[in-house]
Amino acid sequence: MANINMADTAPSCDTYLLFNGETLLPIGVRAFIYTVVLAYCFIGLSAITGRFFKSMESIMRHSREVVTVDPHTNATIVKHEKVWNYTIADVALLAFGTSFPQISLATIDAIRNLGQLTAGGLGPGTLVGSAAFDLFPIHAVCVVMPRAGSKKKISDLGVWLVELFWSFWAYIWLYIILEVWTPRVITLWEALLTVLQYGLLLLHAYAQDKHWPYVSIPLARGERPEDWVPAEDASVDYDDNYDGIGDILPGQNEDIVDIFSAHSYSNEGYHHVSEKDVEESSTGLTLKNKWEDTHWFSIWWQQFVDAATLESSVSRKMDSTCLRVIGISWNLIIAPWKMLFAFVPPHEIAHGWIAFICSLIFISGIAYGVTKITDQISCVTGVSPYVIAFTALAAGTSWPDLVASKIAAERQITADSAITNITCSNSVNIYVGIGVPWLVDTMYNYFVYQKPLYIDNAAGLSFSLLVFFATSFGCITVLVLRRVILGAELGGPRMWAWATSVYFMILWVVFVVLSSLKISGVI
Repeated sequence: MANINMADTAPSCDTYLLFNGETLLPIGVRAFIYTVVLAYCFIGLSAITGRFFKSMESIMRHSREVVTVDPHTNATIVKHEKVWNYTIADVALLAFGTSFPQISLATIDAIRNLGQLTAGGLGPGTLVGSAAFDLFPIHAVCVVMPRAGSKKKISDLGVWLVELFWSFWAYIWLYIILEVWTPRVITLWEALLTVLQYGLLLLHAYAQDKHWPYVSIPLARGERPEDWVPAEDASVDYDDNYDGIGDILPGQNEDIVDIFSAHSYSNEGYHHVSEKDVEESSTGLTLKNKWEDTHWFSIWWQQFVDAATLESSVSRKMDSTCLRVIGISWNLIIAPWKMLFAFVPPHEIAHGWIAFICSLIFISGIAYGVTKITDQISCVTGVSPYVIAFTALAAGTSWPDLVASKIAAERQITADSAITNITCSNSVNIYVGIGVPWLVDTMYNYFVYQKPLYIDNAAGLSFSLLVFFATSFGCITVLVLRRVILGAELGGPRMWAWATSVYFMILWVVFVVLSSLKISGVI
């Protein structure tokens, strides 16, 4: 049996967390209250993630204008080049952004654990459980998202195979350092190597995208249409968090933007223009920038107005009173979160970087609250923190991954970003989500105690990794078979799509049940 030593970091059940007198309540009532508050934190996490995605969209849309002269015709050529490479953007920002709740939770758990020779259990448990949630339930949702009969396949198999390799290697590496290299002990060098491998993932993915010789897989990239978002969906505004702001900013929908792949595609591309047009374009951009600088206060104020609005103009037109009441009630419940997150500056400022950083700060604050509530739930119920971590915490903190992949599977005409988000997030979970917290703890132990970091729950964590390997093999095998037989990873005949979805959910249940039984000492 793998016991988790949290005695030095877990709070006493005799201390209150939310209000005075809560310790006088029955244990069952306290557990129920803590669970409700935990669920409310997950709702807040989903709300701030919406703003986080919008900030990433602004960062990804940032491009620089390059003006060159055709040597043959002397015509001026204006080219807008993206600052970020598409593949690097997916791995570095999209995957990192959707995984940040887990990374933040694990890092806070590590900082709380400074001074202890043993690692905490919340971080690794959450990240391994998140990997299973990403691979199974999210795939189960994505496979049924395409419209009946439609199919969506991965167009760039080379990049996906590279990301898949690094995803699986991440968990093989974790098992090696836990059970083979230095059993149940993490050294400073092991933690450092874990973090550095994230850089290797970025480099290898970029090499594959650019088809560098010797280090890239010789697979041609499939035809990728200019517009990844279908024409009938391109004009639809999917942003629920910024209702009304679109009327303030003119020209906001000039490009087709998909925030979940962090890519935008202009319908114009490269074009020849005259010198006069270049000057007028530059003047127009300058005026637009001045206009935006003048009105960003209005945009920020509109965020507070939207947060205080309990019923939108669309819901007022509904004939069903019941639906309107439900909508108002829900907006009333989440109003505190919406009002709090309205303080995040508009994503139009500084290409979204200020909103990006502020969103990370809010996410970190919620993650800290989640760790405290989880400690209390474990304390009053006696349930292992590790079990809570890879079930409830993993599912709750993986919600941004689910939303991102689901909508990418719905809107894009390929399966690249929906599936890439899953594989990249799993890699980030290990290399950054576990690597950075362990690096913090091992550095502290090395310089203060000259000792490594001991993993008390290594046996349970290693068993979960073995179960994950077995079940993930079954998942990837089915995806490959779908590609060979049906011609696509997502969609296809509804019966087969739903059968695949149920199969993926069964794999997740197998992982959760076996891991829980191992931690509980039943097996």
